[in-house]
Amino acid sequence: MPVALLAVVAAVIFGSADFLGGMAAKHLRSLVVTGVSAFSGLLLLLVAMAVLGTHWLPQDALLGALSGILSVAAVGLLYACLAIGPMSILSPLTAVVSAIVPLLWGLLVRHEALSALAWTGLGFALVATVLVGFVPGEKVVRPSARGLVMAVCSGTAIGGFMIIMSSTSEASGVLPLIFNRAVNGLITTIIVVVTTLAMMRRGRSLRSALAAEGPQLGATPDGRADLEHARAHGRPSPMLARAWWIAIGAGLVDATANTLTLIALRSGDLAIVSALTAMYPAGTILLAAIVLRERIAGVQWTGLGLALTSGVLLAVG
Repeated sequence: MPVALLAVVAAVIFGSADFLGGMAAKHLRSLVVTGVSAFSGLLLLLVAMAVLGTHWLPQDALLGALSGILSVAAVGLLYACLAIGPMSILSPLTAVVSAIVPLLWGLLVRHEALSALAWTGLGFALVATVLVGFVPGEKVVRPSARGLVMAVCSGTAIGGFMIIMSSTSEASGVLPLIFNRAVNGLITTIIVVVTTLAMMRRGRSLRSALAAEGPQLGATPDGRADLEHARAHGRPSPMLARAWWIAIGAGLVDATANTLTLIALRSGDLAIVSALTAMYPAGTILLAAIVLRERIAGVQWTGLGLALTSGVLLAVG
C-alpha cells in the first residue's frame, strides 16, 4: 500500500477513535476514557507483538516512553486550551501545528526532498486541516494569548510524538507504541485515582466520581478533545456501562491507527505522513454526520474536498 494512502487510512481510523472517545466521554470523565483507551490499546499491541514478533531495542523502548509523556502533555494542554476557547480556532490551530512541526523537522533536519506536486499536496493538506476543524458560528471570539500558547504547545507535543516514532527502528516492531501506551496509561491512571479519591472524600460515590458531570472534556472531531455536556444534575448516566465498552473500543481503534502511522512513518517521508494524519478530524466529522446526523457546514465540505485532493497529490507526487 502506498505510504500516502496508508497515512490517509490511519487518519480516518484516528477520526473513528475520536468519535468513539467522544461518545464515551458523554458518560465518563474524559481522563477515565483516556486511561481505559490507553490500556485496551496496550493489550491489542501486546497481542500484535506476540503474533508478529519484535526485537528488544532499549533505545526504541526509551523513545516510546518519552513519546508517552508527550502524549499526556498534548492531551492535557489540548483539554485546557479548548476549555478556554474558542474551539473553532484553537482546535484547527493545534492540528496544523502538529503537522508543521514534523514537516519542518523532516525538511530542515533530515533534508527530505519533495516534488512540486508533493508541495502542492502539503499545502492543500494544511488548508484542509483548518477548514475541516473549523466550526463556524454567528459571533467570532478572539482567542486569548494563553489559549493560543496552549494550542501551539499541544500541537508541538503531538508533532514531537510523530518525530520520535519516525526515529524508531523497524526491527523493534510495535515496541515503541507499547511503551507509549504503558507510560500514558500509568500517568493518566495516577491522575484519575488521585482526583477520584479526592471526590470520594467529599462524599461522592465511586460511580459518581467516575461519571461525567456538567461541562465535560472529551475526544471529538476537531482536536481529539472537545467540550461535552452530560446530564445537568450530575447523575450517573444509565449508559455508563456501555460507555466503558465504547472507551475500550476507542482504545483498540486508536492503537490500530497508531500502528498504521508507525508503519507509514518508517516507510515514507515524515513531512508527508504527518500532514496527512493531521487530517483525522475528517473521519470523525463524517461519522458524526452518518451516525448522529450532525450537519456538516459548507466550509467543512470544502475542507473534506481539499483533504481528498491532497491525498491524491501526495500519493502521485
